[in-house]
Amino acid sequence: MMRVSLAPLLVVAGLSQPVAAQPAPADPAATIAEMQRQIAELKAMVAELRAAVQAGAAAPPAASPPAAVAAAAPTVQLAAARAPDAIVLKAPARRGKPWYEKLTLRGYTQMRVNEIVAGAATAPAGVSRLRSIGDNSISDRNNFSFRRVRLILQGDLSDHVSLYLQPDFASAVSNQSVGERREGFGQLRDAYVDIFPTEDHSLRLRLGQSKVPFGWENLQSSSARLALDRTDGINTAVPTERDLGAVLFYTPPQVQQIWNRLASDGQKLFGNYGAFGVALYNGQGTNRAESNNSLMAVAMATWPFALDGLGLDGQVLEVGGAIMRNKVQPELRSGGVNPTAITDNRVGVHAMLYPQPIGFQAEWNWGTGPEFDPATQSIKAKPLTGGYVQAMGRVRQSPLGPFMPFARWQFYRGGFKAGLNAPRLETDELELGIEFQPGVPLEFTLSYGWARRREADERRAGQAEGQVLRAQVQWNY
Repeated sequence: MMRVSLAPLLVVAGLSQPVAAQPAPADPAATIAEMQRQIAELKAMVAELRAAVQAGAAAPPAASPPAAVAAAAPTVQLAAARAPDAIVLKAPARRGKPWYEKLTLRGYTQMRVNEIVAGAATAPAGVSRLRSIGDNSISDRNNFSFRRVRLILQGDLSDHVSLYLQPDFASAVSNQSVGERREGFGQLRDAYVDIFPTEDHSLRLRLGQSKVPFGWENLQSSSARLALDRTDGINTAVPTERDLGAVLFYTPPQVQQIWNRLASDGQKLFGNYGAFGVALYNGQGTNRAESNNSLMAVAMATWPFALDGLGLDGQVLEVGGAIMRNKVQPELRSGGVNPTAITDNRVGVHAMLYPQPIGFQAEWNWGTGPEFDPATQSIKAKPLTGGYVQAMGRVRQSPLGPFMPFARWQFYRGGFKAGLNAPRLETDELELGIEFQPGVPLEFTLSYGWARRREADERRAGQAEGQVLRAQVQWNY
């Protein structure tokens, strides 16, 4: 026979007298029946109380026990039944995700093959060969290569602070064995924190190593750019696009709405670097030690105009410009850096008509920068100018997936401050290409270029002419 103890139940329910004080019936079966009936009564009252609390109303009065029960035992009362409003059910405090659960890890890899199909793949000493500062794997000896292997760690540390960290594992290190290069080294590209002082995040302070806001295509990610390389005229302003410093960006809500619309449409944006930006950097270049006590100052403005009111539904025209003032000490072939700082000032303009389905993109800049002077065998500040014009189309659906054809012409005359002895570049190039996406994580790009280039080596003169066939596969993760 099962034994049941009523003591815990009676204490919880608030019985006025212990059961032991009641006269015990002589019949054991009657005792068990009485106990079961009291348990049933308690269960019913607890259920009523629980329903009343959940409904937020006063609990109904306790039901009177049957006459037989009242005669046999004192009245059972629940202490909580008289004041159910004193019972407060609070949901557990909702805690936001810890910062390490807000971080995301993503990236992309670009593998290329380049082939000089005609022209000056090789040349005698002192004469330029067909080469490019955008991709050093364009040569007479190279086949497959990794152009970029990026991992990006980013996320919000709080409502007003976020971080961004990006290394690249496709960097090369020279002079490892009798001047040979070694590929596949990791190098820091971005490491910064964004601080948002306002609730709408329209104002942003960026501290660390990040992209310098000069040049629309310089700011655009290489994972989103149509052409395989940035143009010489724009990229020579900030080779590798980055420096260490502080930037203040401001993006009005109406501008952010247009950029959000373009992003949701799948357009290739330059990234949100603000409609207005001002910045101070060391000015010596990515991962290079500061060599003088001056700072590089940069200011940029860009504004997208929705052309729906002109009957061009969905079209957006973006225009803007930037200015840069700097002093830099280029690295010398003999070792170290130039003993004096050289003026490095530029002003640039840009325009972008997003393809809907036809678009155009153009940039140009003028200025003064470091350039090797053969007459004095030294580096001097000399004039520079250059830019590009690009046309592109967008086909959203095809048997091969979405694709974008493009044509780009570029021009540059001026020094290359990131090269040893800041050699002079003379670039004229026409490039035709197409990018298509057979699947979401994959992008293929084919291009064919006709080029006349001066090699980035002050010991070689003239322009090398030739044609280059190039292919790239990019996978995003």
